[in-house]
Amino acid sequence: MHRKTDKQNFYCGYKSVGADEIFDNILTGKKFILERIISKGHSTPENQWLESKKEEWVILLKGKARILFQNGVKVKLNEGDYILIPKNTKHKVIYTSKKPECFWLAIHYKNI
Repeated sequence: MHRKTDKQNFYCGYKSVGADEIFDNILTGKKFILERIISKGHSTPENQWLESKKEEWVILLKGKARILFQNGVKVKLNEGDYILIPKNTKHKVIYTSKKPECFWLAIHYKNI
């Protein structure tokens, strides 16, 4: 556990767990979670959809990725691209680059 005043680096300080994607909560509040996600060639299983009860804003800070929405819309993300995924919207990650690995910053929140 880090104190609020401890200096951190977004690209360091994580432990790789084999082939697993990494999800780290950086900051949590009453109505939000700020999360770091590290993907390296990961994608959502073909027969599965992701769907959250919270709004999700994500920015891809490093790497390349593609997201598919259930309505057929595909979104390509490059470094610096961000997207808002409304709550209850079915989607899946269909591609993440291996080199470089993908570093995402995600904010999960409830609208006020």
